[in-house]
Amino acid sequence: MTETITFDRRAESRETPDRRTHPRDVFVEFVDVYKAYGTKHVLRGANLKVYRGEVLVILGGSGTGKSVTIRHMLGLEAPDEGRVLVEEEDIADLPEEELYRVRKKFGMLFQSAALFDSMTVFENIAFPLREHTDMTEDEISQSVREKLELVDLPGTAHLMPVDLSGGMRKRVGLARAIVLDPKMILYDEPTTGLDPITAQKINELITNLQSKLNVTSVVVTHDIQSAFSVGDRIAFLHEGVFQWIGTMEAARDSDHSILREFFKSSAVVAAQPTTK
Repeated sequence: MTETITFDRRAESRETPDRRTHPRDVFVEFVDVYKAYGTKHVLRGANLKVYRGEVLVILGGSGTGKSVTIRHMLGLEAPDEGRVLVEEEDIADLPEEELYRVRKKFGMLFQSAALFDSMTVFENIAFPLREHTDMTEDEISQSVREKLELVDLPGTAHLMPVDLSGGMRKRVGLARAIVLDPKMILYDEPTTGLDPITAQKINELITNLQSKLNVTSVVVTHDIQSAFSVGDRIAFLHEGVFQWIGTMEAARDSDHSILREFFKSSAVVAAQPTTK
């Protein structure tokens, strides 16, 4: 008997015609990228294109190089071989001062949200503005309020991180990630550690921000339901290369054996009861 894998079909029904028909303008491209740490070879000739205006989901097992891929996009890692292009500019050999200019194009939501525990929500979100802009305090206040509205957290500016739930911390981290109005948002395991209801709210927020801000997004996740809720395309990373890249619909019907096995094993793990 053939095993059936079910996915969240909201990914197919989302009304995103602009994203589906956006011209194939490449925002980030990896060309034959190799990266090793000592004898551990992580990327082994990785090729990838991230198109402007899409949500690309990077899937892969633990230790396959998903986070390393993001670090290369930000210029925090340089490839041993190959090219990393951001808006057609090869950033692999740029000096640090030039990389700072490139990094301003990106916003990053870390897996842990990475908030400053000694700062209020307002101060956390305002931090990049004070560090990297000449905005007045009134302008900063206005921008922080706008970003809190976008992540559905109005009226929380005075709270401390210790007062926030896990989902709220993620949303504050996201508000900080978008406060400089980046062209691309990078999400590192955005639903990890969240209950299913809260995780789905984060998925909906990712989709809403994509529409409202008209940005490009890369989502690193092992959460299959999250992937099919937010993604336009999947890039499956295995043994140092992107072995399968395609739309969510094509992924659902793919006969790629390793991708199918990953879907099946992820579904089994998700179905296991949690214990405390």
